Amino acid sequence: MGIRGLTKRGKHMSNASSGRTRPGMNIRALAPVMISFFIMGFVDLVGIAANYVKDDFSLTDSQANLFTSMVFFWFLIFSVPTGLLMNRIGRRRTVLISIIVTSAALIVPVIGYMQPSKDVRFILMIISFCLLGIGNTLMQVSLNPLLSNLVSDDKLASTLTLGQFVKAIASFIAPILAGWMATAFGMWWLLYVIFLVVAIVGYALLAADHIEEAAPDKGKTSIARCFALLKDPVVLLCFLGIVSHVGIDVGINTTAPKILMEQTGQSLSTAGIATSVYFVFRTIGCLTGSVTLQRLSNKTALRICAVMMTLSVVCFTVFITVSQSPVFLCYLGLALVGFGNSNVFSLFLTRGLLHMPSRQNEISGLMMMGLIGGAIFPPLMGLASDAVGMQTGAIAVMSVGVVYVLVIAIFHGLIVSKNEKVNPAD
Repeated sequence: MGIRGLTKRGKHMSNASSGRTRPGMNIRALAPVMISFFIMGFVDLVGIAANYVKDDFSLTDSQANLFTSMVFFWFLIFSVPTGLLMNRIGRRRTVLISIIVTSAALIVPVIGYMQPSKDVRFILMIISFCLLGIGNTLMQVSLNPLLSNLVSDDKLASTLTLGQFVKAIASFIAPILAGWMATAFGMWWLLYVIFLVVAIVGYALLAADHIEEAAPDKGKTSIARCFALLKDPVVLLCFLGIVSHVGIDVGINTTAPKILMEQTGQSLSTAGIATSVYFVFRTIGCLTGSVTLQRLSNKTALRICAVMMTLSVVCFTVFITVSQSPVFLCYLGLALVGFGNSNVFSLFLTRGLLHMPSRQNEISGLMMMGLIGGAIFPPLMGLASDAVGMQTGAIAVMSVGVVYVLVIAIFHGLIVSKNEKVNPAD
């Protein structure tokens, strides 16, 4: 597929400039980027898709959760190489490649569910989940720093959160569409067709867009040089923060319907609304954060997020372990973790990107490798649930990530660069 409007990488635009609007920031340039964030949200359909796949192929919790791992495993493999790729071909072109791979991931299930052989469908679903992970890795690594070319540093956290808000819209409508397609047509997988159309439109708009990008990272880039960044305490702690955020996000995305089915006896098509409740509040949190993060310090915002997520763990624990607990407790837990976890990604990523402005491509690749949390938490949650025979095990595993965010929020100075400590707000 032809890619027009090649990036003008010879024109240097400093990523370290502060308090200044970057040239070219306008709705026309920003709109295709925001549509790309919507396409990025397609990855979150893995939660509801894994539940339907579990039913379709009679899998256990731990087996079904491995499908989620198939998606997020690729962040471990491709995140850092994608950061290096951006230095060679530019950020916008990397995003375009990611949309092509994502489109392929959306086509495969449609072909699969039209096959009479159950074994063939199973294999094609595995391929689809893998392609979705690879495409999303390319997109997560390249799209976030691409956005930094359109906004000033002091607006980066709030604009990243706006992007997460757009992403969350795709996330919360996925289970709604799947449930509707399953009820109306008996084919939940038709949601892939709808998302495929959006991906094609998004590709066309971004291909026609013109964004002047910052210069490539300074120095000779290599995989070893990228991983060496983990020796920096700020980079390492921000990386682990993203691991925790994604682990919580993907874990509750997959586990929420199971909690309701286990405690109330609801069917999957009904209990699937739990995932939408989570993403509705995550969307509200992102929208709120796009405004409030311009006024709140990183420390204050992270502490608010951590407290809300901690309270959500309490709600889930009481709902599961105390007999005849009201269903309201489950929905309250989903609301708290959805709202609280909505801005954690942006807060940790912004800290990482601004810690070393001259190496943002490498930092972005490394930080996106933290999305491997989505491959680590769900299998452990599934194993823990199978071991204890209820979803208490899953919540216990999820709480590990919550505790990490809470600790960093309390000792926030650990992720503040030395040259930033002059700011009392942080």
